[in-house]
This record gives sequence, structure tokens and C-alpha cells, in this order.
Amino acid sequence: MKRATVTEAKNGLSALLDRVKAGETILITDRGVPVARLEPATTTTSEDEGRIARLERAGLLTRGTGDFRELLARPLVKTLDGSSVSDLVLEERESGW
Repeated sequence: MKRATVTEAKNGLSALLDRVKAGETILITDRGVPVARLEPATTTTSEDEGRIARLERAGLLTRGTGDFRELLARPLVKTLDGSSVSDLVLEERESGW
């Protein structure tokens, strides 16, 4: 959890609010004593969502823009001999290839 002094919060409120919108919680301190917590107003933002937002800001993650349901609706891949792809992968692992 990020900490910010009252002065930092006053001078950089917009930046702190951007971080909160991304799912972070900010602890506001006055002379080292916690006095307030700045957190998202909605309850739908989970701890994981905050982690994802931090990874995205760090450039380590890019969120997909498509709808994953389209991917799930696609027909399964068919192999030439009719076996499942997972069976082929397991067979390949067992053979040592």
C-alpha cells in the first residue's frame, strides 16, 4: 500500500486519484501517523485488479481488447487422425520429443 503525507496528497491529489482509479489504496499520514485511507469507491475492484493495473502501468502487461467469448465459441481444432490436441501433446511428452 502506498503511503503519502498530507502535503503530498494536497499537492499531488490528481496523481493519487489516478492510482486509486487503477485499484490501489493510498494511506494518508500526518507526521507519520495514519489519518485516512484513499481507496476505490466501487466494491468491484479486487486486489487482483489493482495488481493487474500496476503491471500494466509498469509495461509488463497489456490487456486484451477483444471479447474472449468469441474465442470460446470457436469450434475445437480437429487433428488428422481425430484424436484430441491434448492427447497428442501428452503422447509427445511421453515419447521425449
